[in-house]
Amino acid sequence: MRMAVAQLDVTTDKAQNLATAADLVRQAADQDAVLVLLPEYTMSWDPRPTAEGLRREAEPLDGPFVTGLAEAARDGSVTVVAGMTEDTGTGRPANTVVALGPDGTLLGAYRKVHLYDAFGDKESDRLSAADPEALVLPIGDLHVGVMTCYDLRFPEMARFLVDAGADVLLVPATWMAGPGKGSHWEVLVRARAVENTAYVLAAGQCGRYRTGRSLAVDPAGVVTADLGDEPDVAVVDVDPGTLAAVRERNPSLANRRFAVVPR
Repeated sequence: MRMAVAQLDVTTDKAQNLATAADLVRQAADQDAVLVLLPEYTMSWDPRPTAEGLRREAEPLDGPFVTGLAEAARDGSVTVVAGMTEDTGTGRPANTVVALGPDGTLLGAYRKVHLYDAFGDKESDRLSAADPEALVLPIGDLHVGVMTCYDLRFPEMARFLVDAGADVLLVPATWMAGPGKGSHWEVLVRARAVENTAYVLAAGQCGRYRTGRSLAVDPAGVVTADLGDEPDVAVVDVDPGTLAAVRERNPSLANRRFAVVPR
């Protein structure tokens, strides 16, 4: 089957962001993708976010962003996965990824576990962190598991999803630019693929302050798509036969001696 990673330069203009995202979904659907992965915070992104600003922009799961994304999913008959700021009704929003089925149905929502308290930022001052809960969805003969951006730096998060049945790891991100950050991005995406013998699709925002370079990596760690720093979409083959062959040749999941248990 075919799956897509897409990237865009997200701003605080929600209507424009949604229109751009819908266009990328259409492009991927025209290339026979069954799933399109969009970045973290596809709904809206401010390079200098505040707690009050995020509360104002947050939307519920039946709000305009998810409703519009569901329409794009239906129009393309494709599963769409994208990030947003969710109004949780508690007064403290969540960094949430939603998955919409090809009929527009909300298949699930993943709320970020590891908030970005690193490299001079403190996401936990603005958003609520979720308890670990695996969002793993069937797509054809495979299962996809969802994590978000900073989660990528925690190998146990990927293993937690693989233990829940994921064959493909989806990583929507807003990976910030900076010294060494682009290298970290590629190394970590490829490492999560190799150590879990899983496909990894990682969609990052592009534009000022952000790395871009959305990636698709196969279970052997081979990069099959690497977008640059402009809005774009790449469609790649994701093959259950390749996955099985790699896992037979490299049975690291079967040979491991440790379990991942959330605390």
